[in-house]
Amino acid sequence: MSNAPLQHPADLHYLMEHQVWARLAGDGTATVGITELGIRLSGEIYMCRAKRIGTEVAQGGTLAVVELAKAIVAVKSPVTGTVIEANAALADRPQLVHRDPYGTGWIARLRLADFQADQPALLHGDAVAPAMARHALAHGQQLAGTTRHPSHPAP
Repeated sequence: MSNAPLQHPADLHYLMEHQVWARLAGDGTATVGITELGIRLSGEIYMCRAKRIGTEVAQGGTLAVVELAKAIVAVKSPVTGTVIEANAALADRPQLVHRDPYGTGWIARLRLADFQADQPALLHGDAVAPAMARHALAHGQQLAGTTRHPSHPAP
């Protein structure tokens, strides 16, 4: 497992408790996935299966299941909405979640139900870096350097 500093893109909204993110699109949808820290904490993912298209998911509700070396774990949704697309590439290449968690390793796209109601539970912008660092420490994850917002250069 890498000890490189964590990445957490500035344009995302994070549900810290469940280590998941949402990238809002201008059309009332969001792409969602697992944070880099969430992946480091859980370990190798061997299978990832999102809920079926048309399934309604609440914020904090199960969006997908992932199979790890010794467990099957629910991936929670950072936002409330209806699944409109699942990342089909993950069926054959679940390692995309590890290689590019904020890009090709996304889990699903949702049509948002009420983002304003979801927003208070989400972190965005400058609040993310310190919250990620606290979450990592609380779960015993030793990370090289500090968790930082990508726009803040390393010292």
